[in-house]
Amino acid sequence: MAKKWSEVGRKHSPEVEEGIRRQVMDAPRVMALHQLRDARSLTQVSLAKVLEVNQGAVSRMEKRTDMYVSTLRSYIQAMGGRLQVKAIFPEGEVEIDQFGRMAENSQETPPATSI
Repeated sequence: MAKKWSEVGRKHSPEVEEGIRRQVMDAPRVMALHQLRDARSLTQVSLAKVLEVNQGAVSRMEKRTDMYVSTLRSYIQAMGGRLQVKAIFPEGEVEIDQFGRMAENSQETPPATSI
């Protein structure tokens, strides 16, 4: 099971954390995964430890043009974020929450059955 970066990552001083937060907030709104990781001052090795995979697996994730939503969610959560999927139409945006519900349901303990 993947762990959150905040649970296992090195602890930065409040000043450094604020600098990282500002850098992410000031970053362009469109980024590749490796750019997002760099903006959060993380290495592939440190992210791999959180995801409990090897560095090569992180490298392959960052190069993919297609992946499971659950894989992308894990990657984003490992950096301390939350994945949000939106449908964007001329009249407005709608957040798709189906994927979040699926993740919550998969973490629930199945009900006990009686024989």
